[in-house]
Amino acid sequence: MKVDLSSLAASQISADRGTKQVAGGSLTGTQAPEDRISFHSGSLSVQSLTSQALTSPQIRQDKVDQLSQSVASGTYKPDASGTAGAMIEHDQK
Repeated sequence: MKVDLSSLAASQISADRGTKQVAGGSLTGTQAPEDRISFHSGSLSVQSLTSQALTSPQIRQDKVDQLSQSVASGTYKPDASGTAGAMIEHDQK
């Protein structure tokens, strides 16, 4: 699958499924069809979200510091049941 992110717009997504064309015919045999998705420019909201995601820090240091302090002081009490439930729910999506 190829994803072209050079120009983004959620409202203008086109998908093309089919076999890759080769001089005078299409590929056959064990070759799988190729999926393509193209994003076209024109959506300010997608461009804004992309820009925001790219400028956001990869590590939320405030959260890391807060958790580190809780673990060090012995006050960090994870909810095992809630965590397991969230993992199962996420896996079922």
